Amino acid sequence: MKSIILIAPPAAGKGTEAEQIKNQYNIPSISTGDLLRDVVKRDDEQAQAIREILNKGALVPDEIVLDLLKARISQSDCEIGYILDGFPRNVSQAEAYDKILKEMKRDTGVVIVLDIDKEIAKSRISGRFTCPMCKRIYNTNTGDMKPKKIGLCDDCNVELIQRSDDNPETYDDRYNTYLEKTEPLVDYYDAQGIVYHVDSSKSPSHTHAQVIKILGE
Repeated sequence: MKSIILIAPPAAGKGTEAEQIKNQYNIPSISTGDLLRDVVKRDDEQAQAIREILNKGALVPDEIVLDLLKARISQSDCEIGYILDGFPRNVSQAEAYDKILKEMKRDTGVVIVLDIDKEIAKSRISGRFTCPMCKRIYNTNTGDMKPKKIGLCDDCNVELIQRSDDNPETYDDRYNTYLEKTEPLVDYYDAQGIVYHVDSSKSPSHTHAQVIKILGE
C-alpha cells in the first residue's frame, strides 16, 4: 500500500473518499486541521503557543504544521501508508513535505486528483452536512449520501451540522482560492509522474471504484 495525497476543489468529495479509503485499506486519514485540534487540547508550551495564534485569527506557521505532520507519520500505524486530506495546500508546503520524506527515506506515494465541473460541485454545497461526532459526511442532494432520517446521523443519531461557508454565495471565492493556491500542485506532482485523475462528478461509489483501480495497479 502506498501513501496517498488527495487533491480536489471544494465539494468534489475529498473527505468522503478519504474516509472510504481509510476504511477499506485500514490506513489512517490525516488532516492537519485535526492535528492542530488535538494539540491544543494538551497542556504544554506548544499547545499554548498554537492556541495564542488561533485566538488571534492568524494562520499557524508551516514550520509548526510540518513538525506535527512529521511526528504523526512517524507513528507505527503509518508504516504501510496513510492518506493526506487537505495537505499540502500549496507548492511551498509540498516542497517542505518532500524534504521530510527524503529525511525519512520514504517516497511520496500517489497523488489522486478528483476532477469535477465547477457548477456541479457548486450545486452540491447547499446539501452538504456533517456529523459533529463521527465526522461522517452526508449530502441531501445526492441519493447515496442522504441520511436515513432527515437531519440526523445514521450512526450517532445526533443532529447534523453544516459549515457556515457551505453555500453558493461563498463558493466562488473558495474555488478561486483553490485555483490559485492548490491546483498548481497538480503540475508539481505530475512532473514526478505520480498523478492520477478521477472523475468525481457522479456518485461517491463511482469515484471510489476508480480510486480502487488506481491503488490496485
